[in-house]
Parts: sequence; C-alpha cells; structure tokens
Amino acid sequence: MHFVGLVLIVLIAFAANSVLGRMAIGGGYMDALGFGLLRLASGASMLLALCWRQIQPGGSGSQSIPPVKWSEALSGGAALTLYMIGFCLAYQGLDAGLGALVLFGVVQISMFGWGALRGNRIGAGQILGASMAFLGLAYVVWPSGPVQVPLGASLLMAASGFGWAAYTLLGRGAREPLRASAMNFLVATIMMFPFVLLTLSELHVSGTGVVLAVLSGAVTSGLGYALWYRVLPQLQSATAATIQLSVPVIAIIGGAVILAEPVGLRLMLGTVAVLGGIALVIWSAPKR
Repeated sequence: MHFVGLVLIVLIAFAANSVLGRMAIGGGYMDALGFGLLRLASGASMLLALCWRQIQPGGSGSQSIPPVKWSEALSGGAALTLYMIGFCLAYQGLDAGLGALVLFGVVQISMFGWGALRGNRIGAGQILGASMAFLGLAYVVWPSGPVQVPLGASLLMAASGFGWAAYTLLGRGAREPLRASAMNFLVATIMMFPFVLLTLSELHVSGTGVVLAVLSGAVTSGLGYALWYRVLPQLQSATAATIQLSVPVIAIIGGAVILAEPVGLRLMLGTVAVLGGIALVIWSAPKR
C-alpha cells in the first residue's frame, strides 16, 4: 500500500502540472516558453538543494559527492527538454484535452513498443487493458462536434510524448533518483535557455505567473519527477505507460474543482474505462 500511495502522489503531481500550466499560460500570466524555463530552473534549484542537504553531516546520503555521469545527465536532460518545448508550444494551438490525448497516446505506444523490442512479455490482458484505457481517455478528452486539428501543433505534442517516454525509460536505470533528477533538470534548463532567447519578443511575466511556474517546477515537477524515478524500477514498461493515462483524467477533475470547468456523464464514464483498463493491465502483468 505504501508503494501504491507513492505512485498515486506522482500521478497527482503530473496532473497538477497541467492545471498550473493552464492557469499560467491560458490565463495570460506568462508566455509558454518562459513558463517552461522557469519551471525547469525552479525544479533544478529544489532538487539540487535536496541533494546538498543529503550529503551534509546528519543527512541520509554519503559525505562525498560521487562523480557525475554526464552521458546520463545529457540524455535525461535532452529528453526532458524535448518534452518541455513540445508541451509548451503545442498548447498554443491544441485544445487541452486533445493535446493530452496525443501526448499520453504517444507515450503509451512508445513505451509498449520499447518493451516489446526489449523482449518484455506483454500478455493479451495487458493489451486489452491498455486499449480499454486509451479508448476511455479518447472518449473523455476528444471534443464533441467538428474539430480542426492543427497538424503542426499535433506534431509538437507527439514530439513531447516521445520526450517524456524517453525520460521515463531512462529513469528506470537511475540508481540515485534524486541526484539523477537534479542533473536532468539542470541540463534541461541550460538547453531550454537558447529557445527562450529566440522568442524573447514574446516574453511576458507577471507575479502570478512566476508563483505558478515556481510551484509547478519546485514541487509538482522537481519532487514529483524524483519520486517517479524512485518507483519506476518496480514497474514494467507496459504498466508504467498505462497508469500515466490516468493523468489527463485527474487533470480534468482538478480543472473542474479548481478552474470550475464543466463535468458531465462523459467524464464519469470515461474515467471508469480508464481506471478499469489500468487495473486490467496491472493484474495481467506477468509475474517476475
């Protein structure tokens, strides 16, 4: 139950990022890439402070700082940067629900495909459960009525999905989740900075936007991603991919409570399908 609680905290943190992002960018408090840069920088600051506290006398870690594996930091940072840039830019042209469908659909397909290539056993029950969860998510987030889907924004969100899938898969091998997350955020902040300079004319910052970005970066991103790296080694790729499909549903519920977004029968039925599919994937996972 302790492990399940940790996973639930991670999923809520991921969903909170969507709500905070909508409040800041959708509310006009901050530009998209500026929000992404401040989110990364505040996340890096929080994680580095925790790493420093860990190695101090009385901390839970070693007194000496082990050498940095820059190849891992660069890979994780690049994947995180791809996710952040695609996510921020895509939401300028996509509906939030449709964007979530593209993002987590690509994440699921990428992680299932990678698991299959690596020889992981994926049973019929897992495939059925993943399909059920994906269709439930599509039912929840797909807008009703005629919809024009911008191709460019969809491709950006697909790239963001590939970035998040890569970041998740890289995190499965992290021996020190907190330290690995700190280095990833630090490298991603540096990588993100030139892209913000290219859009400097669109920079828009307000006090509310800064608070939302720092909260998203330091708490729901920095601490949330570090915890995600901690639980990942105990999850199969298929399970890790599928449980993330619950994030858009949680985000929609959070939006309804915090942002007064409408909730109806469509959301309730889709939520049951998503959570039922996730349960089927977990219960059908081959025993190690």
